Amino acid sequence: MIALIQRVSEASISVDGEIRASMGPGLLALIGVTSGDESASTRRLLERMLGYRVFPDSDGRMNRALREHGGGLLLVPQFTLAADTRRGTRPGFSTAAEPARARQLFDELVGLARAAHPQVGCGEFGAHMQVRLLNDGPVTFWLES
Repeated sequence: MIALIQRVSEASISVDGEIRASMGPGLLALIGVTSGDESASTRRLLERMLGYRVFPDSDGRMNRALREHGGGLLLVPQFTLAADTRRGTRPGFSTAAEPARARQLFDELVGLARAAHPQVGCGEFGAHMQVRLLNDGPVTFWLES
C-alpha cells in the first residue's frame, strides 16, 4: 500500500462540484493499493502516516508527527499511484489491486484512521474528484507498507 503524504495548510475534496471533505492544517494522503496488499499493510501504513515526523517542533525541525501536532488527515483513493511506469510513455495498471479489493482496503484504512485520529475525512472511491490543497513547505513524502 502506498501513501503520498503532503503537509498542508488546508485541503478539500469535491465530487460533482460538491465539497465532500475539507480541513485546515494537517496531512493530505493520496492512497494507492497494490495487488499484494493485505489488512496488515493497511494497519502499517496508518501507523506510518500518524507517526511520520513532518511537522516542526519549537526549533523549526521536522520532529513532530500528526499524532502530536494535531490537525486533520484527508485520505484520497488514487489507484494511479500503483501504476507501473518503468517503460514507455503510458502507465500500466497490472500492479494495482482489483477495484473491489482496493475499495475494501481503502474503506478499512478510513475506518481504522477514524478510530485512531479525531479528524479524518476522505474522498469517494472510484469517483472523479477535484482535490485542492495548499502544500505547506512544500513537504511531500512517499510512504509504503
